Amino acid sequence: MSQLKELEKDVFEDFVVHHPKSHFLQSYYWGEFASLSKNLTPYYVGLVDENDQILGASLLLQKKLPLGYSYFYAPRGFVIDFSNYELLNTFTKKVVAFIKNKKAIFLKIDPDIIWHCEDPNGTNIPPEYNSKEIYSNLKKIGFRHQGFTKNFETMQPRYTFRIDFNQTFEEVTNHFSKTTKQRIKKANDLGVEVCIGDKDDIKTFYQLMLLTENRKDFVAHDQKYYETLYDIWYKLDRCNLFLGKVNIDKIIKKEQTILEDLKKELSLLPNDQLSKSEKTKKMELSKRIDKMEKDIIKYKQIKQEYGNNIVLSAHFIIEYNDKAWVLYAGNHNILQETYTNYKTYYEHINYYYKRGIKVYDQFGTIGDFNPNNPLLGLHEFKKKFGGNYVEFIGEFDYVIKKGMYFVFTKLVPFYRKLIRLIAKKKNNKG
Repeated sequence: MSQLKELEKDVFEDFVVHHPKSHFLQSYYWGEFASLSKNLTPYYVGLVDENDQILGASLLLQKKLPLGYSYFYAPRGFVIDFSNYELLNTFTKKVVAFIKNKKAIFLKIDPDIIWHCEDPNGTNIPPEYNSKEIYSNLKKIGFRHQGFTKNFETMQPRYTFRIDFNQTFEEVTNHFSKTTKQRIKKANDLGVEVCIGDKDDIKTFYQLMLLTENRKDFVAHDQKYYETLYDIWYKLDRCNLFLGKVNIDKIIKKEQTILEDLKKELSLLPNDQLSKSEKTKKMELSKRIDKMEKDIIKYKQIKQEYGNNIVLSAHFIIEYNDKAWVLYAGNHNILQETYTNYKTYYEHINYYYKRGIKVYDQFGTIGDFNPNNPLLGLHEFKKKFGGNYVEFIGEFDYVIKKGMYFVFTKLVPFYRKLIRLIAKKKNNKG
């Protein structure tokens, strides 16, 4: 007879990290982080048989609500064989019984189950399981699917790009777009450097996240959030902060060398009686010289404002089991022509390939390709690195208290939206 138990840290973590459905969002450490930074209460539960063998497990995060109610969320959970209907059904029922005692309104899951996947050439890659059957079984058990959303409406992204490292590194980079290869070369030519930072660099990373927040219209976390995240994962040797930076003096020196060569080439052309091709070449050289002179002035101004060594990109990556996720990426507004962001991506792709990671996940893109979608640029950028385009099965809610579920998922969000609209109108009038 199987029963649901709360598991000790080592027992829980040993099961999760070695399971085929392991995910950093289901780890003990994400529960620890959620407790410290998100005001959520973590529970680590496992279904064990009569021999005390774990059959399935899950991190459950409790969000406490007014009037003593709460809801529970299993991020990318459960850690279980979703193809085994009897096991999935038993585990679900026992989890529901467990959270009922804590006045739970509903349980939310968003399994790491692939609904659709395409390789960089657009060829369908069928998953190793029947995702359509899993979808049907979850609904049969009592879960409500929350829809095939197209953007970032859900707790975790429904779409992502994943690079399969079960190939040579040459094959990995061959999938990069032509533009991406050119921009990485340009970054190398300009002397862009990428290094791994430490906790002292979180402040710089945070400032870049704020710039990205303003540019992309999303809400970043505070600096303490990132420091806590770093502390928890760094002590496990499972996170890195990659910094892409430029040296302005080196760029100016490089530009001046090229400028001198262009001026020398221009001086060798005759001043009169030019052929048509010579006139064209002279015009092109003059334009290039003019642009480079303006660029050098711009670089000197940037140096005066920001200093000589400037971090332009900072990427926070978490590693768990045989996967790595580019969890956060912040970029400066200036010197985008150095393509530091591209170089930074290249370096951590190379780093995790050498480290033996099997799956490199860019952690989020879209399924809505409307030209007016403000997120389309993000999608096109990540696509350039040639990963498999992955669509997950989506969110499912298991409703326990129907009335309260309606209040907290429909009426309360509507009320909050209404309050924000009223406040916005008042601010605009003011």
